[in-house]
This record gives sequence, structure tokens and C-alpha cells, in this order.
Amino acid sequence: MIHPTAIVSPEAELGSDVSIGPYCRIGCRVKIGNGCRFESHVVVEGPTTIGDDNQFYPFGTIGLPPQDLKFKGEETFLAIGDHNVFREYVNINRGTKGGGSCTRIGDHNFLMAYVHIGHDSQIGNHIIMANAATLAGHVTIEDHATVGAFSGVHQFCRVGTHGYVGGYSVVTKDVLPYSKTVSERNTQSYGPNVIGLERKGFSPEQIQNIKAAFRLLLQSKLNTAQAVETIKKTLKSAEVQTILDFIESSTRGVIK
Repeated sequence: MIHPTAIVSPEAELGSDVSIGPYCRIGCRVKIGNGCRFESHVVVEGPTTIGDDNQFYPFGTIGLPPQDLKFKGEETFLAIGDHNVFREYVNINRGTKGGGSCTRIGDHNFLMAYVHIGHDSQIGNHIIMANAATLAGHVTIEDHATVGAFSGVHQFCRVGTHGYVGGYSVVTKDVLPYSKTVSERNTQSYGPNVIGLERKGFSPEQIQNIKAAFRLLLQSKLNTAQAVETIKKTLKSAEVQTILDFIESSTRGVIK
């Protein structure tokens, strides 16, 4: 179903059961999967690939060129998975040559109104981004993470799996997996997000291991390197290993 006021490029590829509402504009080199819904006034430019069963609310701008002064019109991409919701005024930019050339959105994500995802960002699965959450270029958000309303994440930072960033936070280092991280400028981690983990089905034993690792990281008198070595010697679980791998792969440092 294509509304008479919508403009769809003859070069766009549409799957089955796609609905394109009033005043939408679908550009060339856009490939749309089955069951996608574009409510109205949505602009999509390519090269962009969109999976199945995604819903786009009014005034979203998807796949436009990156906001990067180094961008000179080279070919870059946006790839979106399946079952995502993009609320009003969501803005997602394509990648840049220097950042890998592709911005990626996974599956089952919920992006609330005014969310911005900058160039070359990598968004996993089952992620919630609240109103006006903003990702600069080259940001990675791992599976099941939440970024609160009006929060900003600096370039090249990561938010670990199941991490929770509270509203109005400014994130300039990596957010530890499973953590609650909140504040305006002097951002701090307040330990594991126990309630969130319980709601997502983590067992008491898993949560205890995570809490023990955070006690050593945040409440002991050990520096990060010393805490990591102590955790390696005393705690063994898949969740603890996720935390250790995240810390050891960080290039900007982690928020404590």
C-alpha cells in the first residue's frame, strides 16, 4: 500500500505487505523487507537496507548522509534488522569511510522520539533508547542495554550488555555490562542493575556473581587493574567473564 502523496523511487525494492503512508519519500538504493510500516512524512535515503516488520513513525529521517565534516560524498551504508520501532523524529545517519562505512541497527530495538544515532554506530538487539537519547559517531551499544532520556554518548564509547544509563547522563567512557550508570557530567556507576536483571530472568546465583565483581571494582581500595586480577582469581562465571572481557577490550576506560 503506497499513499498517493508518497514519493517512491523506481529503484527502491519493496517486500510484501509494505505500507507507505502520506508524504513519505523513499529514495533510490533503498531495500525494504516484508511487513514494514511507514506512517507518514518519513524520509529514507540509500544505500539503506531495512529488514522485516519494522515500524517508522512520522518525521523520521533514515539513512541520510553523516554529520561529519570529513564526509565527501563517498558510498556508505545503513543496515537495519527486523522488528524495530522508530518513533517520531528519529534520525539515523549512514556510515563514513573512516569508520567502517556502515551504521548498523540490530533486531527488536525500541527507539523513542527524537533519538539520534550518529554515523558508524553499532546497535545490537533488544535495546531501548528513551526520548532524545543521542549517540555520537562510532558508538557501540550491546544487547539488552538501555540509554535514558536526554543522555549523550561520546564518540567511540560503548555501553555493555544489559547496561542501564540513567536520564540526562553524559557518557565519556565505557559503561560496564549489567551496571547502572547515572549523572550529568561526573558520571558514576552505582553497581549492578539488580532489578533490571531480575526482570530479564537472571538467576540469584548469576546476580550474586555480578554483585561480587562490582564490589571489587567499585567499593574496594583496588585500582581497576588490581580489581580485575582479583576477580580473575576468585570469581568464575559467564557473566563475570563478560565484565572482564569488556574492561580488557576498552580503549577509553570504563566508568567506575
